[in-house]
Amino acid sequence: MIEREGKYANVNGMKMYYEVSGRGDPLIVLHGAYMNIISMGEIIPELARAHKVYALELQGHDRTTDIERPITYPNLADDVAAFMGEVGLKKADVFGYSVGAEVGLQLAVRYPEKVRRLIAASAAYDLEGWQPEYKAAIPQMTVEMIVNMPFAEDYRKLAPNPDGFPALVEKMIALEKEPMAWGEDVKKLKTPVLIIAGDADVTTLEHTIAMFRLLGGGIMGDMGKPLSNSRLAVIPATSHTAVITQTDLLIAFIEPFLKGETPKGFFQ
Repeated sequence: MIEREGKYANVNGMKMYYEVSGRGDPLIVLHGAYMNIISMGEIIPELARAHKVYALELQGHDRTTDIERPITYPNLADDVAAFMGEVGLKKADVFGYSVGAEVGLQLAVRYPEKVRRLIAASAAYDLEGWQPEYKAAIPQMTVEMIVNMPFAEDYRKLAPNPDGFPALVEKMIALEKEPMAWGEDVKKLKTPVLIIAGDADVTTLEHTIAMFRLLGGGIMGDMGKPLSNSRLAVIPATSHTAVITQTDLLIAFIEPFLKGETPKGFFQ
């Protein structure tokens, strides 16, 4: 069993909770909305078999304190960059899921020197990339809808302020409405990105493919032209919340990408 050591880092006025596990090259793991390290499931211990994993809990989420500041993707990316400075990480691979994937994208955009390779699972680069049903649901979101969901009880058990969940929900609903149009930034990225999506994810397949093309992917192989350093993996029969549960498939996609391994064709 791989040991996980929980610690706190002073980051931009908050006490950020994180856990370190495994050995090898550094890999930062960023969770989704209302999640924590525990709810990320088996992917963290599996990644720790080959990497030194730094799993973070973002602003206001469970064991990390909240501060008087909106939760935005640039703010959260700045927090991750500050965390890296606090623990002495000059550069690391990054795996982000859902909100964590958006944070990873912003980290690569704002601090390209800090990200070696990025795995972005269930990510969008533009608000127009969300499924129509989800876009329609965003204006209807209320604090009351979310405070009674099961993960609210987890928050009360772990958070330094057990009564702080409604304030977190307010900030997260505001995050859903923040402008997001990062196409030009994504197109300029030099960082290799592995995009992972479910075929029934919160983002449309068309948007996921468009992101891959912005990163230089989608060309025909076997024609003498080198493949893009970025990659795309679509998991079948998988909704948004099921992406993170597909541990074996995720590892099968992630490890060759982090090693820079490419499948060989007939003509190689």
